[in-house]
Amino acid sequence: MSDDVPERPPSGGLVQALNVPRNAKTGVAVGLLLAVSVYLVRVFELLGPVLGTREYPFLGPEGWFLFLAFVLATTSAMLVTALLTLVSAYRLAREL
Repeated sequence: MSDDVPERPPSGGLVQALNVPRNAKTGVAVGLLLAVSVYLVRVFELLGPVLGTREYPFLGPEGWFLFLAFVLATTSAMLVTALLTLVSAYRLAREL
């Protein structure tokens, strides 16, 4: 039995073929745009005041909504990137 490990093909070709860098940039842009929009609407009450009062310890409402905006931006960016990469994979599979 041989201890030689066969060489693996470079994986960078797959990343480039699926347009992952472009998809990631688009995902980040969409995620940031969505998060900034929701943050501005919520903090500046652009759609009117929120019903009821709540207490926001330590950071105040702006700080908590900034954390929520970060979570929204990150998850939206990942979702858009994954969906665009799936579409790229589907198109590439159809070409082959």
